[in-house]
Amino acid sequence: MSCKMQANWLKLCCNWDMATFDASSEVVMGICASDLREWIIKPCLNALGDYSPLAEQLLVATAAQESLLGQQCYCEEHSGLGLYRITREKHRELWDSYLLNFPDLASRVRGLASQQQFLLDPERELITNLSYSTGIAWMIYRRAAPHAFTGNHNPPDLNTLAQLWTVHFDNGTHTQRHTDEFIQRYRTLVKPYLHKKVA
Repeated sequence: MSCKMQANWLKLCCNWDMATFDASSEVVMGICASDLREWIIKPCLNALGDYSPLAEQLLVATAAQESLLGQQCYCEEHSGLGLYRITREKHRELWDSYLLNFPDLASRVRGLASQQQFLLDPERELITNLSYSTGIAWMIYRRAAPHAFTGNHNPPDLNTLAQLWTVHFDNGTHTQRHTDEFIQRYRTLVKPYLHKKVA
């Protein structure tokens, strides 16, 4: 995709200002909050049988915090992979210590992965498969606080989302958690675009 096409896509998706576009500069791509929510997170949570407005908003906000909605899908420096910057070690540990105990749930999560690529390189799925990485991110929350998300069908407030992320999202990177940063990224990257849809 050319820089001009990328800029047009950004303008459509996120109301990006074309006046600031420099054709010689590198354009970093991500995914818009509304598309992530509608086409990835909602179907993923439904497939896992765990859909709620709280879970949906928490995962959108987590992707905004961890990777700037996909602008940083692989970060060697912090060892996190994909939208949610989950480490290889955390991914394996989640399968070996948590999903192993819930065969039906493990089967649904495995169903989100690519049929052949998962067997060749399971961690690559965290980068290349948005549905799978979302499912794994949700398993991190589900494992840490199994009862925090059941029965809650009210839209969450931003402070609640920030607290849930700070306390329960251990993606293996061991980075410090700052609720102020989480709230700011949500307000900048998520809130303005939640009602826009580009497919």
